[in-house]
Order: sequence, then structure tokens, then C-alpha cells
Amino acid sequence: MAGTIVERKRADGTTGYRAEIIIYAGGRIAHRESKTFDRRPAARVWLEKREAELERPGAVEKAKLKSEGATLADAIDRYVATSRKEIGRTKAQVLRSLAGMPIAARPCADIRSPDLVALAEGLGKDRTPQTVANYLSHLQAVFTIARAAWGFELDPAAMADAFKVTRRLGLTGKSIGRDRRPTRAEIDTLMAFFHDRGCRRPRSAPMHRIIPFALYSTRRQEEITRILWSDLEIEHRRVMVRDMKNPGDKLGNNVWVDLPDEALAVLDLIERTDDRIFPFGTDAISASFTRACHRLGIEDLHFHDLRHEGISRLFEMGWNIPHVAAVSGHRSWTSLKRYTHIRESGDRWTGDWWR
Repeated sequence: MAGTIVERKRADGTTGYRAEIIIYAGGRIAHRESKTFDRRPAARVWLEKREAELERPGAVEKAKLKSEGATLADAIDRYVATSRKEIGRTKAQVLRSLAGMPIAARPCADIRSPDLVALAEGLGKDRTPQTVANYLSHLQAVFTIARAAWGFELDPAAMADAFKVTRRLGLTGKSIGRDRRPTRAEIDTLMAFFHDRGCRRPRSAPMHRIIPFALYSTRRQEEITRILWSDLEIEHRRVMVRDMKNPGDKLGNNVWVDLPDEALAVLDLIERTDDRIFPFGTDAISASFTRACHRLGIEDLHFHDLRHEGISRLFEMGWNIPHVAAVSGHRSWTSLKRYTHIRESGDRWTGDWWR
């Protein structure tokens, strides 16, 4: 028997202390239960008392029969704690937020589709329908396996019904594709700014290299920060993108993609000082780009728009969908159909603007 107390921040800023007991039998988990308290001493008292109770003959079997009283927060905690598949940062943040909401304190067996619709309505007060859909999608992962894997009485059908209702009511929706493309003047202004910053602060993220690489390679921000020098095959003009974003899977989804000559030329100017080509965090890159745009008066331009620009550029150069997909990494060509209206017009990013 193993008992632990884990400190956890709630969505309202307060701190909770989750006391958890795990009982092993034959090298496997035979029983697990937990309870959250506002104070650590209270969690310790419950933990010691409960451990003593479970040591009595037949106590574990009785505890299993009462598992239907577990709360949604318990199910979320169990999902996060026992999933062998690492959870992405965004998903983990969303689940932690949901675990601190009022609905999470209710018993799993009591949660029905109207409760989930009400949750969506509450989330929608200060979030977009697309964001609300993401919250429910992450919570759906818990509903999908909680009953079969651990005996928590969460009904997957309730979540499925809630999704249907929230879509009909407009509480959830698909992400709206952005069509914002940077102008040559905007990029020239950003590049001049970051060139100057690089001279003054050589240890800062080399945005004057990252920006053109993002545009020419069509790589996402988080993908750029994970690329290793060992992932690069210059002779084959390709690079392995680790954990490429994909609706069905992400972690461990390593994909080889082609690199246009211009992207390789950018990398040729990078000094090898680390295993990673760009050894910087996504937060640092995002913050640098956002602050620079604000300072320079460039409105509504996101770093991810560079990927959209890069893909649009390839179509304007006359590339077909399979050729573009080999660079962008799209598994489904359907996602690239939004670009098929683009007519061949040449490359507007020629020249040495990025050197």
C-alpha cells in the first residue's frame, strides 16, 4: 500500500491537496482511491485513517463497490496520473482547469449530458466556440476510458449527446481558418528590427533566422524548436519533424518532410552550438514576435501566419498538392484544398531579404 499527498492549484487560484492511496497485488494496481482537501494536515489525517481501514479483511473489496461515488475530478486525476501516453502541454492545462471547476466535484454517476451542456455554456461566456470545443474534446478522452479502465461511472454517451447539442446551439464550433498573409513591407520591417536586436543582444533568439526558416519550410513554431541537427539530411533535402501535429496523434508522430532550397540556405547560416538547431522555447519565440509586431505597429499578425504564407507561396510557384504536402507534412490533401484557389504568380519572396 502506498499513500501520497499531491498539491494542486485550482482554477480559482486556491490550493487543494489530493490524498491518494494505491494498493498493489501481484505487481499490479488492485485498488486506488483519492480525496481532495483544502489543507494538507486534513489530507494527512484522512490518508492515515483510510490506510488503516483498508488493511482490515474485506475492506478493499467493499471500497471497490463504492467506486461509483468517485468524482469527475478523481477521474481526471486518474487519467493524468496513469496514462502511459504523455499528455501535451495544452491538454494538461485544460484538464487541470476543468478539475478545479464545480462540475468536477460531482460524482461521476450523476453527470449527464445537460450538465455538460451547462459546462459548455459557462465556458462560452469568455471563450470562443472553438475553444469550448477543445475543452470538451479533452474531457471526452477521460469519458472514453474511465469506465472500462477504472470503473468510474462516466457515461461516454452523455458526452456524445452533449457534443451534438452544443454544436446545434452554437456553443461549440470548428476553428476558423485564418487568411492573414504578411506583406513584404511588414516582414522587411520585422527583419530589420531583429537584425538590430541580434547585434545588440546576441544571446536572444535569432528571429532574423527563425522567421525566414518558418516561412520557407512551412514549419510550426513548436516543431522548429524540436528539430535536431541529427534530424537534418542535407543530401536528401529533408528533415525529420518530431511530434508533428495531427488530429489523431501527436506525440511520437515523427515525419520526414522535404525542405525547399531556401530553407536549407537559411540553416547554412546557423552556427552549431547545441543539439537543437534553434535551442529556444516556444514562449520566447512567440513573445518576441508578438512584442515586435506591437512595437512596430503591425496589426493582427501571428507567427503561425508564416506557415500559411509559406504554403501559399508554394502554390503560387506552381507546385501541385502532393508536392506541397511533402513539404508541409499534411497527411490529408483535403486540408490543402483551401489553397487551390491560388493561381500561379511566381515567388514574391525572391532576393536576399533574409540574409
